[in-house]
Amino acid sequence: MSVNNRRILPGFGISLSFSVAYLMVLVLVPLMICVWKASTLSINEFWLTVSSRQARSAYWVSVSTSFAAALVDVCIGTLVAWVLVRYEFPGKKIMDSLVDLPFALPTAVAGLVYSSLYAHNGWLGQFLFPLGIDTSYNTLSMILVLSFIGLPFVVRALQPVLESFDSDVEEAAASLGANRAQIFTRVILPGLMPAIWTGFALTFARGLGEYGSIVFVANMKPFQTEIAPFLIVKQLEQFNYDKAAAIAVVMLFLSFSLLVIINYLEWRSRAHAR
Repeated sequence: MSVNNRRILPGFGISLSFSVAYLMVLVLVPLMICVWKASTLSINEFWLTVSSRQARSAYWVSVSTSFAAALVDVCIGTLVAWVLVRYEFPGKKIMDSLVDLPFALPTAVAGLVYSSLYAHNGWLGQFLFPLGIDTSYNTLSMILVLSFIGLPFVVRALQPVLESFDSDVEEAAASLGANRAQIFTRVILPGLMPAIWTGFALTFARGLGEYGSIVFVANMKPFQTEIAPFLIVKQLEQFNYDKAAAIAVVMLFLSFSLLVIINYLEWRSRAHAR
């Protein structure tokens, strides 16, 4: 059949038009307005706003805590996905359902619960603080709550990949003398890397924009625990909408650049796995 005679699915034009309109209204238009609002500042004003010492510190806190939380989620999420796919045990369905709890739970509630648990007099903090582990109103508490929020992204990205693995390949590697560690690192892990990169990227991006939960577990002290979203809110409260938009544009550019890099690494992992 020639290319010109190929038929597409009925309703393709309507579906495509609706999808493009949906993306324009909910994604592209707000981003364009944000960029337009930031452009009302002069070049000098824009640069002074986005490059101030307080802004640079807020960028660093947001990026570093989100990156650390994504690394934690990759390690824990891989283990959780492995257990849910490879083993049968009582309460497995309950555990599988609990993985999605951060999706349904308001982030403010998560922050409130974590602040109560890890405060100096909290259920867990009262045992950790005497050991020299301070998990209250610092970057460690921020990483903990961001790890809680981002964990489902890694688990759900890895589960279908693990389920699709052919056990015959692992059995063949074992018959050739490979031990369990070698089977995992040389047979299973290369196939998991694209999904791991995807989960890492989603968790990292989620952490960069998080606000509701972090305000409960950090005191938002400038140059220490203040994050970029909180700095944007401060500018909005002072009616500096143009400066808030300027900081938001920087975070947008930073997030987009990092996601491009991570997607490139994911593509490299897929190509290497083939």
